[in-house]
Amino acid sequence: MRGRPALAAATVIGALVLAGCGGSDSSDSGASGAELSVGAAYIPRPVSASMAAGFLTVTNKGDSGDELTSVTSDAGDVTVHETVDGTMKEVDRLPIPAHGRLVLESGGNHLMFENLKRQPEEGQTVSVELRFAHSDPVTVELPVKAATYRPDADHSGH
Repeated sequence: MRGRPALAAATVIGALVLAGCGGSDSSDSGASGAELSVGAAYIPRPVSASMAAGFLTVTNKGDSGDELTSVTSDAGDVTVHETVDGTMKEVDRLPIPAHGRLVLESGGNHLMFENLKRQPEEGQTVSVELRFAHSDPVTVELPVKAATYRPDADHSGH
């Protein structure tokens, strides 16, 4: 039963990645903009009834940088937090370099959900809309994982 929500989430995320890349033709000459895709999205099951954190990676295969400027969700209020030297603070934007990535991860930069309308449970998804300085908004479904979930264990890359 656990495989089915994970498969559905992977399918949705895969479709969003493809949608995020749509409209860009790599054979175009001249300056191309940012080419954004989103992956590795999840929310650990919150231990608090009113707060949660969200994590994802925005990859930019384009020749121009962009910035994540805001995030909205029907689940509650969402802010973008930067973590520097173990201290987090709310920021109004985070850069996504050309041919680079913006990684939102546990212990680092992340999304902070507050004033949750309901506490997300493992196996559910939370929808967010990512807004950027130059690119079109992208809607992402973040699957709710176990509170102890760490993605490093699931994708070593080797």
